[in-house]
Amino acid sequence: MRKIYLSNTPRQEALEIFLSKTSISRRTETKPVSEALGRVTAEPVFARYSMPGYHSAAMDGIAVKAEETFRASDQNPLLLEPEAGYYNINTGSPLPESFDAVIKIEDIHLYEDGKAEILAPATPWQHVRAVGEDVVAGELIVSAFHCLKPADLGALLAGGITEVPLLVKPKVAIIPSGSEIVRAENIREKGSIPDFNSTVIASYLAEWGAAVEIMEIVPDDPGKIEKALTAALEKFDLVIINAGSSAGEKDYTFPVLENIGRVFLHGVATRPGKPTILGEAKGKPVIGLPGYPVSAYMSLEWFARPLIYSYLGLPLPQREKLSVTLGRRVVSELGAEEFVRMSVGYVNDRFIANPLARGAGVTMSLVRADGLLVIPANSLGFEQDEKVEIELYRPLGELHRNLLAAGSHDLILDLLNTALKEKAPDVSLSSSHMGSMGGITAVGRNQAHFAGVHLFDPETGDYNRPYVDKMLPRASTRLITLAYRMQGWIVAKGNPEQVEGIKDLAKNKLSFINRQKGAGTRILFDYLLEKDGLSPSEIYGYEREEHTHLNVAASVAAGTAQVGLGILPAARAFDLDFIPLVEERYDLLMSEDFYNSAEAKLLLSIITDGNFKKQVEALGGYSMRDAGKGQ
Repeated sequence: MRKIYLSNTPRQEALEIFLSKTSISRRTETKPVSEALGRVTAEPVFARYSMPGYHSAAMDGIAVKAEETFRASDQNPLLLEPEAGYYNINTGSPLPESFDAVIKIEDIHLYEDGKAEILAPATPWQHVRAVGEDVVAGELIVSAFHCLKPADLGALLAGGITEVPLLVKPKVAIIPSGSEIVRAENIREKGSIPDFNSTVIASYLAEWGAAVEIMEIVPDDPGKIEKALTAALEKFDLVIINAGSSAGEKDYTFPVLENIGRVFLHGVATRPGKPTILGEAKGKPVIGLPGYPVSAYMSLEWFARPLIYSYLGLPLPQREKLSVTLGRRVVSELGAEEFVRMSVGYVNDRFIANPLARGAGVTMSLVRADGLLVIPANSLGFEQDEKVEIELYRPLGELHRNLLAAGSHDLILDLLNTALKEKAPDVSLSSSHMGSMGGITAVGRNQAHFAGVHLFDPETGDYNRPYVDKMLPRASTRLITLAYRMQGWIVAKGNPEQVEGIKDLAKNKLSFINRQKGAGTRILFDYLLEKDGLSPSEIYGYEREEHTHLNVAASVAAGTAQVGLGILPAARAFDLDFIPLVEERYDLLMSEDFYNSAEAKLLLSIITDGNFKKQVEALGGYSMRDAGKGQ
C-alpha cells in the first residue's frame, strides 16, 4: 500500500485545486444576540424599531420652546414659568409635547418661586436626540457574512433585534494517527510521542471560527484509519487526519482516502509542509496533514483556513508586512517555497531579522517567531545585510522594543527575559544562538543590541576583551560581566565511563557532542585539546555540533553521545552527572550607544538586583559576584 508522492504542486495552485473541487455546505441557526459575539451572520439584519424611539433630552436641564427664547440675552434676561414656559428634564427623558429644545442646567438660574432665568436664546433641537438618531426602523444594521463585534450587539438590541440568524460553525474532526502517538497526559515511554499536535490544530481551527472535536488516536492500521474516517464523515463537515500523509511504509492516509473518496493531490512544493494530502470523500473535504508539528500547522493554515473563511463568507486575513535587514545569511534550495521563522528587533534605527531553527519538527521556532520569511521556489536564499520583506506574527509596535541578543547561549538569558517582562511589559528579548564570535560580529555590524560572550585567550589568560579588540578594533564597546559559570563534562548518571579529563575521551574513544564553530565552549575545548597535545581527529564525534548547552545535554541523555562539554544547569535539566572543569567569565558585549540607552540601564538594574542574583545562583554552577561590573 506504500505510495510515493504523486505531485509537487505549487502551494497557490494546490489551494485553487482544493477550493475548486470541494467546499463546506452552509447551514444556519438562530441564537440570542447575547450569545452571538464573534459569530458570522447568515443574512442581513434590519432594525425593527428606531433608537431612540422618541425625541429625548441629550442633557440635564430644562425643555423649552426655542422660538419663545429668541429675545433672551445677558442684557435682557428672560424668565420662564414652570410648565407653561419650561419643564425640568433629565438626560434620556422624553421631550414634552410641542417643546423642541433643551437648555443645559448650568446655563440657567432657578428662583425659589420656580421661575427659570436664561441669558441666551435656544436654537431649535439643541441638546435633543431626535427619533432614530442612532438606529432608524428598517435600517440595515449588519450585512450577511458579518463577524459580530461588541458594538454590533448593542446596535442589534437597540434596533429591537434580540435573536440573530447565524452561520452554523463548520464542524471539523481531527483524527490523530500513529502507533507511537499517546495522549499528552500519559506517562512517556521510550518510542512514544505525546499528541500535542491535535490541541494546536484544534486551537487554530477554533480561532478561525470552527467547532472542533479531537477523535481517539488511531494506530497505523489502514482498516482502523478507514473506519475512523468513515465515521467522522457522517458527522463532520471537514475531516483532518494528522500524520500518515508522507510516503513511508506506515503512511496510510493516501490509500485509505483513495479507497473511499478522491485524492486531488499528494505533495505540495513547500518546505516545510510537503507531505500534504488534499481530497474529499462522501462530498466532504479531507486534509491529510504531515506529522511534523511545523509542517502540520503551516499546511493547516494554507488549506483549512481558506476553506473555513470561504464557508463564512469572510475575507482571508492578511498579516502585516515589514521590510527588514537580514542579520545572517539564509540559504535555500531551488524547487520549493521555503518558510523560515524569524526573530526581529529594532537596532540602530532599522529592523534586524535572524532565522530561527528551520526544522519541520521545531515547535519552539513558532513560539519564538516574530515573523515569517517566504523564500520563493526559484530562489537560493538571501545574503546577510540584504533587505527582505517578512510577514509579522506580532504587532509592529511591539517590535520596536524587542531586544536582540546574539552570541553564546546561556540559561540566564531566559531568566533575564522574564525579569524584563515583569519590569517593563513592553520590552522583550529574542536570543539568536550563533556562538560568542558570531555575537561579537553581530554587535560590530549593528545587528544585535548585545551579545553573550565567554572566549578564553590563552596568551593573556583573560576572557573576551582580547577577542573584542581584535575583531572590532575601531568600535567603541562595553563589556559588562553577567556571571561566572562552571564549564564541565556532561555525562550519564553515575559517570559510567569514568570521565575525568579530556584524555579519557581520546583513550576510550568516547562519543563526543561538540558545539558549533565560533562558540566559546568550542574554543575552550580546542584549547584543552592543544594543551594536552591532542588533535580533533582523535575525538570521536568532534565534527558533530549542537547550538546550545541544553541540546548537548539532550544528546547525552538520549544516548547518542557519551560526553559533552557544557554548564551544570543543562546537566541538571536532564538528570545527568556533571564533572566540573573550569570557571569562566560570561560577559555581555554592547556598543557604547546601546550601553547609554534606557533599555541597557534596565538590563543592568536587573542583573545587579539581589533577588535576580539569588535566582541565577540557585540554578547551580553560577556566581554573580561581579554582575554589572565593566571589564
